Amino acid sequence: MGEKAWHVRGRELRLDRPLIMGILNTTPDSFSDGGRFIPPDAALEHGAAMLEEGADIIDVGGESTRPGARPVASSEELDRVLPVIEGLVKQHPSAVLSIDTVKSGVANAALHAGAHIVNDVSALRLDPAVGEVCAAAGAGIVLMHSRGSVSEMGGGTSAHAAYDDVVQEVLGELQARVGAARYAGIASESIVLDPGVGFAKRSEQSLAVLAALPRLAELGYPILVGVSRKGFIGEITGVREPAARLNGTLGANVAALALGARIFRVHDVREHRQALDVAWRLLRSGA
Repeated sequence: MGEKAWHVRGRELRLDRPLIMGILNTTPDSFSDGGRFIPPDAALEHGAAMLEEGADIIDVGGESTRPGARPVASSEELDRVLPVIEGLVKQHPSAVLSIDTVKSGVANAALHAGAHIVNDVSALRLDPAVGEVCAAAGAGIVLMHSRGSVSEMGGGTSAHAAYDDVVQEVLGELQARVGAARYAGIASESIVLDPGVGFAKRSEQSLAVLAALPRLAELGYPILVGVSRKGFIGEITGVREPAARLNGTLGANVAALALGARIFRVHDVREHRQALDVAWRLLRSGA
């Protein structure tokens, strides 16, 4: 893939080292940390801590995508995320912020508040106007592979996890979403792809798309992976509690780095900063 840069609202995030996107959920029902950071003060404190630990991006989300999650109205989602984004912009003006949403109204408000990136887990499927909002702002966008609605896409138990060839189908569907983003006016250098580990995929399917990251890289866009504390890690390690899956997550992300991923969405920033920096130095020394 080479050393590129991700262009996000006038900034260049260089990909000559692993970038870490710290997860900041302001939801009561996220699968791992639901409810911990609902009060804005708690969320701001956690965001500041992740920046101190080495996060390159803070990803703020106000709607859970865990299996069976309740859809959230735009007004409620904005009430959760805007105070956090506005606070981070005020307290950490140099920080790069992402809004995790599938709604164009939420994306637009977050970008006006100072966010730089829209992380759309539906890749413009659920609200195509997200693409127009990003194009108008010059924002970066993450196009993640998924199927179904917000309440259906999490996990791998629904009919949406039926594939004849999971790798080929994920690649084809992501390529189509790139076409939608480009048609909306989003610049090529502002697009990042995410294979959607754990979204409308059973564990063996998630492993297959991770193993196929070199093929995804051939599409020519930087790759983000979000494997943090996911169910397939629990199945492999036998660790049932999501928050206790750090070691397995580190293993998966180091492997993903070697396979071509460059951006890593994680809960545990300090540990990933150290592990990925060491792995990157080793990989580069043999280049």
